[in-house]
Amino acid sequence: MTKRDYYEVLGVSRDANERELKKAYRRFAMKYHPDRNPGDQEAEKKFKEAKEAYEILSDQKKRSAYDHFGHEGVNGGDFSGAARGGFSDFEGVFGDIFGDIFGGGRQQRRRSARASGRNLRYDLELDLEEAAFGCEKTIKFSVLGACDNCKGSGAKPGTGLKTCPVCHGAGHLRAQQGFFSIQQTCPNCHGRGQVIAEVCPACQGRGAVNKPKTLTVKIPAGVDDGDNIRLANEGEAGVRGGQAGDVFVRIHIRRHRLFTRDGNNLHLEVPVPLLTAVLGGEVEVPSLGGRLNLKIPAGTQNREKFRLRGRGIRTLSGRRGDMICVAAVEVPVNLTAKQKELFKEIELSMRRDKKKHSPTTETWLDHAKSFLKNIVNGNRWQ
Repeated sequence: MTKRDYYEVLGVSRDANERELKKAYRRFAMKYHPDRNPGDQEAEKKFKEAKEAYEILSDQKKRSAYDHFGHEGVNGGDFSGAARGGFSDFEGVFGDIFGDIFGGGRQQRRRSARASGRNLRYDLELDLEEAAFGCEKTIKFSVLGACDNCKGSGAKPGTGLKTCPVCHGAGHLRAQQGFFSIQQTCPNCHGRGQVIAEVCPACQGRGAVNKPKTLTVKIPAGVDDGDNIRLANEGEAGVRGGQAGDVFVRIHIRRHRLFTRDGNNLHLEVPVPLLTAVLGGEVEVPSLGGRLNLKIPAGTQNREKFRLRGRGIRTLSGRRGDMICVAAVEVPVNLTAKQKELFKEIELSMRRDKKKHSPTTETWLDHAKSFLKNIVNGNRWQ
């Protein structure tokens, strides 16, 4: 059975960095791990496929071998890892000259790769709500597509290809120097053996022109900042019938006015009136599921946190995070003379038993006094 491309398995671009690879693999592991899907053979198969892809692409030497030679470069090839790396370097320098001796098949694969269309990246911004619940987005961009005038051939309509006058159809040039036979790719036809008789006036022989393109992208619920969505074969057209590249949609989450996202958890700063913090009560807070009443116990301190389980974002693996509310105790302002007098009365009544009403302040004062005593006794910071 033909193996799928490792980059396609993980849903990342070929220039993905280590962090992007790890993030993609973690997403697959959370969704398809056998412990999460007991008895599901299809899930186990997908997990093993992603694991194999990550093991190869996360290793710099194996990834380099895979990029050069494909699956046979890392799975059961004729050379060890070290020899394969050395052979790759040698081929990069001398491959065009000694192509007939050292692996013409690899030369052919490189020419095929060059004929494929380029992958494209599209940066898409989403609101937090769109990322949390999923949505559809229409994206528009310019892409190199097959020329309508010449149907991608690069030749003027009514004309075709002719034999290359430099290599006479061989695709390469050969020279004999003593007992060495030196072969070089034809610089005129680039190894194809044929050239265009008359170039297409619309694309100047390239076979492709820039075209506007519109795509609808389905955004799954739970995507996070930095995730990629792969749109297969929607990238640049290949040269003269080559396979089109892919489009990778990179997700960027806009900053939210209320919530801060941390993975699948949401953090929310909640203003709490001073009297509610002192006496206890309830505060109404927003969530992805609508309004909630947050219970504030008596004696709540500033920056104290309250966790509402299961009120966060449901990730691609299906697990829902929590919502963490941070109490921002609000001190009253613009008090009247009467209100100030009442606060003074409360403050005076609490002075009789400070440690009971303000334990944190009293502990802090004890530490401060001890510190200042050491300073007075000569233990100064030099």
